[in-house]
Amino acid sequence: MNSDAFIAKLAPSAVSQWLDSGISAALTIAQGALESNWGASGLTVKGNNLFGIKGKGSAGSIIMPTTEYVAGKPIKVNAAFCKYTSWDESVADHTRFLKGKRYANLLGKSGKEAAKVVAAAGYATDPSYANKLIALMDRYNLYQYDEERGDEPMTADEKRQFQALQDLVKNQSDRIAQLEKSNDMSLPDWAKDAVTAAVNFDTKNPIINTPNRESLPFYRLVTVLYRLGLFNKPKAS
Repeated sequence: MNSDAFIAKLAPSAVSQWLDSGISAALTIAQGALESNWGASGLTVKGNNLFGIKGKGSAGSIIMPTTEYVAGKPIKVNAAFCKYTSWDESVADHTRFLKGKRYANLLGKSGKEAAKVVAAAGYATDPSYANKLIALMDRYNLYQYDEERGDEPMTADEKRQFQALQDLVKNQSDRIAQLEKSNDMSLPDWAKDAVTAAVNFDTKNPIINTPNRESLPFYRLVTVLYRLGLFNKPKAS
C-alpha cells in the first residue's frame, strides 16, 4: 500500500477519534504510518494492529518479534501484541490507550506537540521517535487533518447543538424566502375577478396600480371587498 492510499484509508478514523477525544489526527496517522510501515508490517497484516500496542485486543493477541532499545542500542525480542478485526478497532484502542494517565498532557495538543508528549512519556524506546513522527507530519502535511473543523474539536453535545442551529437557520431562511415571495407575487387565478373589478371601478383613480405584482394579503383583501360588493360595479363617471 502506498502512502497516499494508507493515509486515505486511515484518515477518516483518525479524524473521527480526534473530534471525539481531542487527540491529534496528525499524530494518529503519523504513528500508524511509522509503527506499521505504511500498513505493510506483519503485525498489521496479521493482526490489524497499526500502532504496536501490546497486550490483548478485540481478537486476542499475536506473538511477533519487535525491536526495543536498551541503553540506546536496538535488540530483537518477541512480545504479545493486540490483535483486532479492523483498522477502526485499532484506532479506537490507540485513542483509549493515549487517554490514560501516562499521556494526560496529550489532549488538545497540536501534531508536533503531541509527538513530543508521546515520545517523552515512553510510547517507544527509539530516542528519535518524536523527530520521526514530526518528519512524517511535515512531509505529508498531516496537520491538515487537525484543521478540518477548526483549532479545537467539538464535543458530541456541541456537534448536536451546532446541527440544531444549522437546522433552525435553514428553517428561518425558508420562511423568509416564502414571505418575500408572497409579498411580490403574480396575480392568482382566484383573485382575477376581484382585481379586474377593482381596476375598472374607477378608471381615473384606480384602486390598484400594479395588479400583476402585489402581495398575497393585498389580493386577499381585494377579494374580500369584492365579495362584499364594494366595487363589483364600475363607478359612474
